[in-house]
Amino acid sequence: MGQEERDRVVATLPGEVTYEEMAMPEGDDHQEPKLLAREALRGYFKRRGRKAYVGSELPVYYPAERRFAPDLLVVLDVENHRRKKWLVSHEGHGLDWVMEIHAGGDRKKDAEFNVSRYARLGIPEYFIFDGGRLTLEGYRLATPDARVYTRMESRNGRFTSEVLGLDLQVEGEDVRFWAGNAPLLVSEEFIERLEDQTMTLQRRAQEESRRADEESRRADEAERRFKELEAELARLKKSQG
Repeated sequence: MGQEERDRVVATLPGEVTYEEMAMPEGDDHQEPKLLAREALRGYFKRRGRKAYVGSELPVYYPAERRFAPDLLVVLDVENHRRKKWLVSHEGHGLDWVMEIHAGGDRKKDAEFNVSRYARLGIPEYFIFDGGRLTLEGYRLATPDARVYTRMESRNGRFTSEVLGLDLQVEGEDVRFWAGNAPLLVSEEFIERLEDQTMTLQRRAQEESRRADEESRRADEAERRFKELEAELARLKKSQG
């Protein structure tokens, strides 16, 4: 098959998941953690200047495998542009990291079927966030050739992703990513932090201005008193002369 014919075949592959393939809608408990995690990871790689594709619910095609669409996926060291699908044979690279977000119903697909499937496909790391139970599970291939996952152990509630170079933990109703001791913030959190810093600086400036006014008032009072004493001294000297 020539390249031109191959490109035509790739273009005809569906870029959307069909209604039959879709899971039942799970509402904000499913959408919010996914969108926040995607934004945090995209911002992280952008600030580091590292090429990475971060997608959500993108149809993925592995050779001889039924397509699937993870809630969140990361592929490192590839161009970051919009895609309608991820075709492994076309991209030349499989997925590096996957997270599924479970918000209700039967956990068997995420906790059993996908654990087996993603390991068999050679996806190095797989995480499951259960928004109902507020729990996080992590799985990793012990070696590049392994095709069975090893379950990760958390440390003080945090899991370490060797693929991302980040830590993950449940925080509130979402998943928080950490680079060392620094949390990855999303836009809204950046804005809130900047607003807090702005208000703090404004209060500090007002306090400094108030202190400056008070010091100026005291200086004026001291100068007035000095002139009064100077005048009184001159008067006394004159009266004695």
